[in-house]
Amino acid sequence: MLKTFEQDVIAGLTAKEKFLSSKYFYDDEGSRIFKEIMEMAEYYLSDCEYEILESQAENIYLSLNFNQPFNIIELGAGDGTKTFNLLKYLLQQKVNFDYIPIDISQEAMNMLTESLKASLPKLNIKPQVGDYFEVLLNLKKTNKYQSLLLFLGSNIGNYPKDEALSLMKLFINAMKQGDKLLMGIDLQKNPQTVYQAYSDPNGITKRFNLNLLKRINRELGANFDINQFDFYCYYNPRNGELFSYLVSLSEQKVFLPNTNTTLNFDKDELIWTEQSKKYSFKEIESLAKYAGFSVVDHFLDSKQYFTDSLLHKA
Repeated sequence: MLKTFEQDVIAGLTAKEKFLSSKYFYDDEGSRIFKEIMEMAEYYLSDCEYEILESQAENIYLSLNFNQPFNIIELGAGDGTKTFNLLKYLLQQKVNFDYIPIDISQEAMNMLTESLKASLPKLNIKPQVGDYFEVLLNLKKTNKYQSLLLFLGSNIGNYPKDEALSLMKLFINAMKQGDKLLMGIDLQKNPQTVYQAYSDPNGITKRFNLNLLKRINRELGANFDINQFDFYCYYNPRNGELFSYLVSLSEQKVFLPNTNTTLNFDKDELIWTEQSKKYSFKEIESLAKYAGFSVVDHFLDSKQYFTDSLLHKA
């Protein structure tokens, strides 16, 4: 894993237009900082999805139409705050299911398991740490029950179009016939609302992005001067794409000792760190159809900012 991380860092930071993959945000420290982002008043996404899973748990369950015990498999479970309401409702209704959260952070998984065992003692939780698709493919082979996959938090928006289409194909290939996917998707809306959620008035999103450089220093022995980088984002309301960047504040060099690699940065040069795509319903339908899913329903919050869309593998 470390070798892959180093290869990806070198490839991204020696490219003509520098980039770092957003998948590397979520080490233990990154996961902690992202929790702070989710608690920001401007960051509406978390509250919207929390509302959906609290107020529409019954409708979501009825739409599953599972006639036997089933699995709820959550990809990138984090601290489980949003999922709690759905799990609580199902337990109250005495629904027979196993909850299988998957996360790459062992710390996040330990905290989630401890928290849920305390708050929902009757929950049958089977946590898994590792790569989503390795775990999913293993479960497909070894678990006979139907599954509801949860891919929440608008994570699909982090993938450029081609990668989003490929990801949806990976999902459907890792699912059994009749399985369903509940996917959190941020919707296109007033561009001021979107921009304020990401423009970082409290400096938390900047810390989240800079943690990527700290991680490279810590794990690869690099010598990034964190104070020589700033954070910037912009939103295009015509296509729903929001891009985040780190900005080099000076002409500088960074050294990676393991591979004897020197990285050169010009003053004001950008490092692209993340895309946060906002979707229209037409785009959601197209994405689902391309991968082979049918759309069962869209579950919206009261402001209609966000959807948890339920997709079915026929």
